[in-house]
Amino acid sequence: MSEEHPCEHARSTRAARRAPVETLRWRCAMTEVGVASTAEVEPIEGVIGQDDALEALRFGLEVDAEGQNIYVRGLTGTGRATLVRRLLQEVQPSCPLSSDRCYVHDFEQSDRPALVTLPRGRGRAFRDRIEELITYLKEQLLPALGSDEIKARRAKLERGLQEELQAIARPFEAELAASGLGLTMVGVPGAVQPAILPVIDGEAVPPERVQQLVAEGRLTEEEIEGLGAKSDEFGLRFAEIGERMATARQNHSKALRALFEGEARSLLSFPVEQIAAAFPAEAVRRFLAGIVEDVVSHQLQALGEGKDMTRRYRVNLILAHGSDDPCPILIETQPNLQNLVGTIERQMLPGGGAYSDHLMIRGGALLRADGGYLVLEARDVLTEPGAWRVLVRTLRTGQLEISPQESLLFGSSTMLKPEPIPVKLKVILIGDPGLYGALDAYDPDFPHLFKVLADFDSSIPRDGEGLRYYTGVLARIVREEGLAHFGADAVAALAEHGARIAGRNDRLTTRFGRLADLAREAAFLARKGGGALVGRAEIRDAIRRSRRRGDLPARRFREEIAAGTIRIQTAGERVGQVNGLAVTHAGPLTYGFPARITATIGPGNAGTINIEREAQLSGSIHTKGFYILGGLLRHLMRDAGHPLAFSASIAFEQTYGGIDGDSASGAEICCLLSALTGVPLRQGIAMTGAIDQLGHVQPIGAASEKIEGFFDVCADAGLSGEQGVIIPRANLVDLMLREDVVAACAEDRFHVWAVESIGEALEIFTGCDAGEPDEEGLYPEGTLLARAVERAGEFWLMAMAGPAVEGEESGAGEESDEEEDEENGVREEVERRW
Repeated sequence: MSEEHPCEHARSTRAARRAPVETLRWRCAMTEVGVASTAEVEPIEGVIGQDDALEALRFGLEVDAEGQNIYVRGLTGTGRATLVRRLLQEVQPSCPLSSDRCYVHDFEQSDRPALVTLPRGRGRAFRDRIEELITYLKEQLLPALGSDEIKARRAKLERGLQEELQAIARPFEAELAASGLGLTMVGVPGAVQPAILPVIDGEAVPPERVQQLVAEGRLTEEEIEGLGAKSDEFGLRFAEIGERMATARQNHSKALRALFEGEARSLLSFPVEQIAAAFPAEAVRRFLAGIVEDVVSHQLQALGEGKDMTRRYRVNLILAHGSDDPCPILIETQPNLQNLVGTIERQMLPGGGAYSDHLMIRGGALLRADGGYLVLEARDVLTEPGAWRVLVRTLRTGQLEISPQESLLFGSSTMLKPEPIPVKLKVILIGDPGLYGALDAYDPDFPHLFKVLADFDSSIPRDGEGLRYYTGVLARIVREEGLAHFGADAVAALAEHGARIAGRNDRLTTRFGRLADLAREAAFLARKGGGALVGRAEIRDAIRRSRRRGDLPARRFREEIAAGTIRIQTAGERVGQVNGLAVTHAGPLTYGFPARITATIGPGNAGTINIEREAQLSGSIHTKGFYILGGLLRHLMRDAGHPLAFSASIAFEQTYGGIDGDSASGAEICCLLSALTGVPLRQGIAMTGAIDQLGHVQPIGAASEKIEGFFDVCADAGLSGEQGVIIPRANLVDLMLREDVVAACAEDRFHVWAVESIGEALEIFTGCDAGEPDEEGLYPEGTLLARAVERAGEFWLMAMAGPAVEGEESGAGEESDEEEDEENGVREEVERRW
């Protein structure tokens, strides 16, 4: 410390707060592993250390109640999906036997395909029986309608018609003959029609020959007029006769049609009744009745012409089961709308239109899982447009509505609207804690639909059982993937890294995905080096290599510091400047780095300004920490006897992105007090830790990574033995520092200090006593906080006195006795008023 330093050096404070070397890293002894290698261990199947999650999952699978769908919550890499798959296979939960589902044409509403629900395993039989009925229609019905009996009955109807027509026409024709007239057929343009003509010499005479006969003297004008009058009279009667004959022909057509329809109904009654008896469902009877009516009323002529109009009679079996099929368990890895709900296909027509019918309806995973279980990744469902909305609606209503994908997405109308399918299934969502919180907060249906939470713990206790789990898991990986066995030292090294991932040296991570990747890389290195066993060296090398692949940004940052582009001091002292610590992420890896924090202060009434917040770069948590900083400042000077009247600003220098988190609030208050008191802070010391309004230093995350980040910067500049990091004492249990950092601390080339209060941190930074207030709330003279109160009082007096009045030119640069007395009077008056 320089000679001008206003405080005496308190070396004992730094020594007392130094973290013991043994607390900086847990080391797993080979004897704790209990075996020489994984070759001596029985592989552990399944997922370990998740007893609570397993119990909750079992309950969710077995309970049958409304809304008991399951959310499996936990970090990735903890084996959630593996556990769900294996548990479903192991438990083999009972489930209601779901029915077979068919869609058929609705003859009353052709755009509303009807749903036929059949007992389990009966869907294929129903479809086959309908196909047999269609074959009968096409191949046997028409021949049966052409039997000799039907022909005889038809001939009888024809004779009856002729006799009836003759009975109607005979009296009329006799009267015509008696009157010299006759009924004959004459041609007109495009047709032939009956006409009443005179009969001369037994021959009907057309109008154009009548005048010729008059000219020849064979007819007189009077005879022609008489025949014309009679012809007109008979013409009126002939219209009535024609109507009677037309009615007879219509009756004949009806009788003939009734003959064929009645015979067709009779022929269809036997196969239809057999199908109805085999499948006694109201929907089946309605469908069969529709087929019979459609065939009899509309399709007999088409069948007779050889046209195939039977597509509408076919059955679309969209869900079928075998009689002994187990409970359906589906794992949908791509839960988009089509795969989840199903769709209605379309066939493009030559004119540019589209055609769909009931045979184009396709079911999805929600239908196939009816009566069973559907496993989904929550994030996959939420990222597929429309999938989450349809999933929630189906679970809420118990009705599955199949529509084309574009209709589900945009609400467009569709040519078909199939009857909804009642479904009952249990959905198992797999997701992380953040996603669970978001769904619980923003989706009102979610808490009512997913009432069972299977919570996966990200760590297990670091004890003998935990080490046994680690050894067993490694043994399983070795066996399944044909890797070299791991020695006890390799298992110990992997357990140590598991504690580092867990973020606590008394627990081990359950994110075995990351550990398995390291184990595979270590086995690769061992095989490449010709080793029979994987040892600690290969594990360490794998860890180093994996970090090296992702730490390019961190290395570039250190290079910028070494080059002076980014200003970070690791030696000397500065007023109003401190090294805070932050972290960044590269995939699963976390890297720490220092951030220079500066503060300036002077008299005024603006209070403390957070420059990051003013620039809209401060996150909500960082802003909260900054406001707590103001509360702590008021607490430390609560008995100053005057309000705080100063303007200060705090900034993270050379940072241009967003800042969040409150782990820098401890360093910020130290920096602000340094600026207030003028006492410099050691630049070789960095700090991380959150504060409360009473001055307690509270734990933060990624303590090990932050320490290592500052250590690397100091090592690049050269370790002096005076450098180190201040952390909250509560974070000691979290430390799993690298071996090189621990070695430097053991050799007193680097230090880690653990503090509980901001006063302890100030003493380490400054070498000064921070000071504790006495019974009257006053700090001892010469302490740092006494100096802070004094400086705050000076700022207050300046603020109350207002700006100084410029003197006359003749008195510039000198204060007269009158001016000095006036200033003292102002001060006394201000103090009296306060």
